[in-house]
Amino acid sequence: MVYLDNAATTYPKPVSVYNEVNRCIRLYGANPGRSGHRMSMNAAQQVYLSREAAARLYNVENVENISFTQNCTYALNTVIKGFLKRGDHVVVSDLEHNSVLRPLSGMASQGITYTVAKAEHGDFDKTIDNFRKAINEKTKLFIVNHASNVTGTILPLGRLTALAHQYDIKVLADTAQSSGALPIDVQEMQLDFMASAGHKGLMGIMGTGILYVKNPELVSPLVCGGTGSGSLELVQPDTMPDKLESGTCNLPGICSLRAGIEFLSSKGIENIYKHEFVLLKALYDGLKDIPGIRLYTPEPKPLYNAPVMSFNVGDMQSEDTAEILDKKYSVAVRAGIHCAPLAHKALGTQKQGTVRISLSYFNNMSHINRALNAVRNISHDYRRSSV
Repeated sequence: MVYLDNAATTYPKPVSVYNEVNRCIRLYGANPGRSGHRMSMNAAQQVYLSREAAARLYNVENVENISFTQNCTYALNTVIKGFLKRGDHVVVSDLEHNSVLRPLSGMASQGITYTVAKAEHGDFDKTIDNFRKAINEKTKLFIVNHASNVTGTILPLGRLTALAHQYDIKVLADTAQSSGALPIDVQEMQLDFMASAGHKGLMGIMGTGILYVKNPELVSPLVCGGTGSGSLELVQPDTMPDKLESGTCNLPGICSLRAGIEFLSSKGIENIYKHEFVLLKALYDGLKDIPGIRLYTPEPKPLYNAPVMSFNVGDMQSEDTAEILDKKYSVAVRAGIHCAPLAHKALGTQKQGTVRISLSYFNNMSHINRALNAVRNISHDYRRSSV
């Protein structure tokens, strides 16, 4: 199979990730921070090493401001529900995932409102101006999808943070699609909150996520419970990372995440982006020359495109295209709305959805050529049947 669904989860993983999961379960599979025996203490040390690896990746000054979550959705919800207060207003881009839109909509009864600012592909100045116009006197938070999971459009995260801070507004960055593909420096970008998926570009296994909180006192925990600390107290610890990490953690997942980050560091994020961009450009050039193809991702340019591209074959339902790619050509892609309804409303693809191809470090030009040949045949057959 040619796997081109890396925006959902990366596959394959580096061999070091598989090995680390196996080593974790076999050698230090005790409950970290819950016992005083050597295996438990060793497990806790592995978690700390993983926290350090994540802090180095994002240039986080205080390692304890990194907390591990079940996924990016959990991290985003922690900030949205733990930071916002009754009557607050939020500005979001029109590329946001339902991990943002659904919790915000669910908080309408608390007087939480939000305004959608259009992300202009390739025009950072216009995007920033759209966010500025959406600010009002109650705005407390920008939520910024660093890179779209539908079109790959990159937003000017650092510049949007600078704008927000002029008005004493905090910024929550959703880096589910950019972590591992683009350089992210939380200090340079002055991020207040950052959420990421561990199983996508960071190459960890599923059930892993990262949440960075610059000022932990600003966020209430989404879940309270056992932390292995202060157990006689019936109030949640206010020290990080315990404040945001109740319950037994996903130790194999966290260890896999460290292995994934170390793999990325050995290759270099910039080198990974260059490799994926070459493939993305070849994919675009090939698709645009196929009759009947509708492309929804503009021509890729460095700094403006993450390794994600959406298209359709004429009026064919995106799910039908994906099914043929899978069953007839053994090419794995994703089709549908991709949990990003605003992006599809902007594209006019609410009913048809889109076929999404998303790349990783382990893809190569032969994968692109095989996918292009398959799409070319599907388009030919579709146009012939439509005559």
